[in-house]
Amino acid sequence: MKIVIINYGAGNIQSIKFAVQRLGHEAVLSNDIEEIKAADKVIFPGVGEASSAMKMLKESGLDTLIPSLKQPVLGICLGMQLMCHSSAEGNTTGLSIFDVDVLRFDNEVKVPQIGWNQIADLKSALFSGVNENEFVYLVHSFYAPLCKEAIATTTYGLKYATALQKDNFYGTQFHPEKSSKTGTHILKNFLEL
Repeated sequence: MKIVIINYGAGNIQSIKFAVQRLGHEAVLSNDIEEIKAADKVIFPGVGEASSAMKMLKESGLDTLIPSLKQPVLGICLGMQLMCHSSAEGNTTGLSIFDVDVLRFDNEVKVPQIGWNQIADLKSALFSGVNENEFVYLVHSFYAPLCKEAIATTTYGLKYATALQKDNFYGTQFHPEKSSKTGTHILKNFLEL
């Protein structure tokens, strides 16, 4: 199985690569369009600021490639947010894979949300064998509101979509690679889709 982690300059990609290795697979770090197209599974990470990350995607042509992919694609954290229609962070237009606009948490809660929180309302094969209210690791100031593509929710001041799915595209606001056994199980499910 060929697994490609998209390397576009915005991501904590080594920890994802090591998480894939712990599951017995090798992953290639690449921003090469042909190599990404040829992958069986694509992981689209992201750490950082939305508008600068989107600029890097546009400069490499990945902004048109990613929405056209037919194999399973997993967006993580900022990767998931960039797969949405837009983000309030830097007033950024996203890839419009998911039909939802990313918003900033209001001042009622401490921002960013950093640490462990629970996932609930689990739908999708991505969460096969995962119990309701398991804990996952999150670091973010922006969130996707509840929408028809939500496959998991988390509550932090309000209930929001912590995972999304549309067709072959999946996204998690949390970091499966940092979410202990639960995250490893979710990553394994993705690789087995």
